[in-house]
Amino acid sequence: MLTLTDIKTGKKILWNDEPYVVLDYQHSFLGRGGAVMRTKLQNLISGAIIDYTFQDKDKFDEAEVTKSKAQYLYREGDEYQFMDSESYEQFGISETVMGDAAKYLIEGTDVTVLHWNGRALTVEIPVKMTFKVVEAPPNIKGDTASGGDKVVTLENGLQVTTPLFVQQGDMIIVNTEKGNYVSRA
Repeated sequence: MLTLTDIKTGKKILWNDEPYVVLDYQHSFLGRGGAVMRTKLQNLISGAIIDYTFQDKDKFDEAEVTKSKAQYLYREGDEYQFMDSESYEQFGISETVMGDAAKYLIEGTDVTVLHWNGRALTVEIPVKMTFKVVEAPPNIKGDTASGGDKVVTLENGLQVTTPLFVQQGDMIIVNTEKGNYVSRA
């Protein structure tokens, strides 16, 4: 059984018989009232995000979430299709559950799939991924008054702010947690 002190960002807990991941938490003491933990939780089945305040007496179990490797294949309607890297079995995960990870997927991307009770819940993508720049405005010599940045379009349709020297056709590394440019590849 887990207690308030075990709640950390990224911890997967079983609450109300469903798996949740802790997105954010804030520990507070209320004087004589005891401690409380204000949390932001994401349901790993539905993708819904809720705010909940745990009391110091609350106890819960850790969610038995397993991981496996898979490869992104294609999008079909509102589902993203993946293939398990070991069994070669194909499965789909809905767009609502995928969240922000969906905008970084391109065909052939290797991901980690989270499973609970034999069911694929969601995917974890690498923190840094490499993309090809398909559209970039031209540089104008001496145009650094605006900070020396420009917005480019990547092969997956995502737009990222980059330094002026990034050109169309360049490969760049993007931080998927923050959605910003890291470096050239």
